Amino acid sequence: MKKFLLITLLALSQFIVAQDKGKLTGLLTDKESNNEPLPFANVLIKGTDIGATTDFDGNYTIQVPAGTHIVQFSFLGYKTIEKSFTIKAGGTVTINQLMSAEEGVALDDVVIKTTTTKEKESALLLKQKNATVIVESIGAERLSKIGVSDAAAATTKISGVTKSEGSGDIYIRGLGDRYLSTTMNGLPIPSDDVANKNIDLGLFSTNIINNIGISKTYNTSGYSDQASGTVDITSKKYTRKGFSVSVNGGFNTAVIGLNSDFRSTLNMNDVTFGYYKKPFLLNDAIKYQGWDPITSDNSTNYGLSFNASYKFDIFGKELGIFATASHSKSFEYQEGEFRTYRANILDNAFPNLSYDPETALNDSPSVEQYITKINTTGYIRGDLKLNDNHKIGYNTLFVNTGKDNLYEQGRNGLGYVFDQQPQERGAFVRDQNYKQTIMFVNQLTGEHKLSENNKLTWAGGYNFILAEEPNRIRNEGIIFSDSEVTYADVSDFSQRKSTQRIEDNEFNAYIVDEYSFGKTESEYDDKPMKLNFGLNFRNKERAFSSQFVGVSTPGYTPGFPNSGFLVETVDNISNTFTDLSNYNEAANPMLRVIEQLPDAYSADMTNMAAFTNLNFGLNNKFSGNFGLRFERNEVNIAWNVKNYQGPDGQARVGSLSREYNSIYPSLNLKYQLNEKNSVRFASSLTQTLPEFKEFAPFQYEEPTGRVIQGNPDLERSKVINIDAKWEFFPSRDELVSGTVFYKNIKDPINLALTRGSSGNFEFNNTGERATVFGIEIESRLNIIENDDEKSLLSANFNITKMWFNQDLYTNFQYSNVEESGLQGASDFITNASLSFNSRTEKEFTATVSGNYASDKIFALGSPEDLVNSATLFNDEIIEKGFVSLDLVLSKEITENLIIKIVGRNLLNPDIQQTQKVTDFDNSGSGEINGVTNEVVQSYKRGSQLSFNFTYKF
Repeated sequence: MKKFLLITLLALSQFIVAQDKGKLTGLLTDKESNNEPLPFANVLIKGTDIGATTDFDGNYTIQVPAGTHIVQFSFLGYKTIEKSFTIKAGGTVTINQLMSAEEGVALDDVVIKTTTTKEKESALLLKQKNATVIVESIGAERLSKIGVSDAAAATTKISGVTKSEGSGDIYIRGLGDRYLSTTMNGLPIPSDDVANKNIDLGLFSTNIINNIGISKTYNTSGYSDQASGTVDITSKKYTRKGFSVSVNGGFNTAVIGLNSDFRSTLNMNDVTFGYYKKPFLLNDAIKYQGWDPITSDNSTNYGLSFNASYKFDIFGKELGIFATASHSKSFEYQEGEFRTYRANILDNAFPNLSYDPETALNDSPSVEQYITKINTTGYIRGDLKLNDNHKIGYNTLFVNTGKDNLYEQGRNGLGYVFDQQPQERGAFVRDQNYKQTIMFVNQLTGEHKLSENNKLTWAGGYNFILAEEPNRIRNEGIIFSDSEVTYADVSDFSQRKSTQRIEDNEFNAYIVDEYSFGKTESEYDDKPMKLNFGLNFRNKERAFSSQFVGVSTPGYTPGFPNSGFLVETVDNISNTFTDLSNYNEAANPMLRVIEQLPDAYSADMTNMAAFTNLNFGLNNKFSGNFGLRFERNEVNIAWNVKNYQGPDGQARVGSLSREYNSIYPSLNLKYQLNEKNSVRFASSLTQTLPEFKEFAPFQYEEPTGRVIQGNPDLERSKVINIDAKWEFFPSRDELVSGTVFYKNIKDPINLALTRGSSGNFEFNNTGERATVFGIEIESRLNIIENDDEKSLLSANFNITKMWFNQDLYTNFQYSNVEESGLQGASDFITNASLSFNSRTEKEFTATVSGNYASDKIFALGSPEDLVNSATLFNDEIIEKGFVSLDLVLSKEITENLIIKIVGRNLLNPDIQQTQKVTDFDNSGSGEINGVTNEVVQSYKRGSQLSFNFTYKF
């Protein structure tokens, strides 16, 4: 009983004492590390022993007796700061403080050990919370949790972002490749593909990514050529000494079913570690190199990588080095169907719609694709700290990637191609292509604190891209039976080899002078006003060439001996072309080599801009950014390509010049409702410039046979952007937000089917105006926390709903269709993930993540001719939505060893494109018998499972 009374009295006394106290809380940030959180700093109530140490995210909380006190903030080598405050019993006072170094004190070791990098999710959320402009980021910490291996997959984890499985393009708020821009450390990087404006983000492995930021609103410090947003990859740099090695292996479930019968193109005989060595000139390759694919015994995915970081002292200056290198190889197999329609009539089909399964010659799928990917990456970054006021950095990135693609249609004998000779049924197509891309990105950056209120930053870069298709092989044939195959005799280039080369050279630079001014509560606080003046420069040059060499190969007509060539199977084609006697003029039948004139275009683009913007904070609640940018854009292209007829009647040759001079304003406003809530507003005017490949009238044929061409008559699009956003930060690593946005696009650019019988796809200004209205909701919440308020179970969820409308010019109207959506735009996008972290000494984490993007337009429809547009037309092609699901399990075995199991695309959905086909009455009355939704392309990618072992030394 006495013990019970004693415990009760003690508890009561503690309660009474607690009622006389208030709570002092706040955040300490580090001026020496770009205002990042400062952990392990001391917070002390002067004259008492009451105090605390900031946590890893720079936060502190202490109980303080009611009254007036002086709080003291200190950290080794930093200025000690004292602030007076008054607190009431039961009340809360928040004091945030920026800490800076003592003059003349060297902080090298201290800063390195305590800096929280922008890989950490909480640090990125803090940056997002404090930023004047709207920006969303995903860091290396979260990428590791969800098992993302490259930047392309990483962006899809941000709200409103999705990736097209058909093209690989990234879409932000429904707007695709031409409407966004990509930078690395704030400098532009070129495209590796003639088909894209932006580089394939899959080339950037997570080994080199510190974080990826997506700015969906515009700020005048960036190039105006964007409408949906800018993707900026911040590369890794030295943070702490270390060395690690990773090894991974795995498989694709679709490949396993092939039982060591994985096939590759003939080119793989000449590939070593992803590097292709050309054994023959193109003309010689026709006769002296084979034409048949090869098989591979090993189709196991694997990867090797290492990271190393070290700090050197050079003449008393600190040099931090971070380096990484990786090599990987993966295999993928797809099977499915493919069809095209012209004016609602079947043009080709694999398999034919009216086929009898019993007539199949074998159990092969109608469409097969074998893909081998090889990637080698090397990256090194050095950061030299001359002193506390002057820092210089340099980084270089090297990427060599190879993609071997073997594509076949109709191996089972069920193919159909309209008007093909010598017969339409039994059509067979094979396309072998190895694409190699070599990329160098070189960047030099500097940061100089000229005075207490003046900071100068600059950067310059040189980029080099070499993308080649050194030996593309295409055969078109007809399968009569399982022992008789002949060649399609449609043109002299139905059997051909070709080469393509793109070389890009680019110089770019920026310089920004920032001047801070205004009154502050403390001499250590940041000035509330920042005035920026800056210049941008970018010059990009491209040289493109393509060469076709065909073999005129007579096809065999049954009943007519010596009318053409016959082979036993589609895997025995080489003998026809490597038998030199077949080229003899006395031969019957005879082969003739036809060399087509090369296609080529050269292009250059020069961007020069001057800008100014003002970051302002009128009080602790209201802040913003207003800016103006003058930009001059000049584009020049000259071409010499087949199938081009100029306005003056001249064939093949043409050129264009475009010059745009405009002023682009931007306004970003932020109102801090309280410590955790804020509202934002943003408005800007931007543009969308057509890319080289959208201008140049070169025709590129995909393996499927689809042909995409540019359009010299294209004009730029002008875009008005408006955003309003609410943000709520429940804790340092939690977020709930909602956004409403609107875009008005003048002269929108879309990929559309062309008029006429070609069946090609062409880029066009398809309407006078298009509008986008959307709503985004995002949340990152901790569901279960431990006693230290660290998340055990957390959930990330975002959803975007959009409404699109585009008026169509008469040339694109058909069958009462006068309006359309935008090409590539999904009206509904959602991403979600659920993560568990054991928070134990040997940590175990598990994350399941999913993504869904609704149907999107792959290409707009068009009439075959304007007079008969009600009946002769091609409807739009729709890429169907699907759900993807990934799982990542990670376990820390020892302090140095981590094992990770990753499963991607676990649901393995059927990826489809569909097109509405209208059946008209044969009488010519225009009456409609019915409308069907036909599948024009479908395939499955298979699920990928991998096991990763990482050892840190």
